[in-house]
Amino acid sequence: MDKKKIDRINELAKKSKTTGLTDIEKAEQKSLREEYLNAVRKSFKAQLDNIEIVD
Repeated sequence: MDKKKIDRINELAKKSKTTGLTDIEKAEQKSLREEYLNAVRKSFKAQLDNIEIVD
């Protein structure tokens, strides 16, 4: 996930705390958060797949 999208997530989060979000912005925020979570899950799974247990 690129820096621009993460910055937009943070921007929307700050705006939601102060002035609130429109329905369009709420949908955008939900979509960006879902994309971010999928990227984190994919990265974590790849990291777990590369772990080798040695006895």
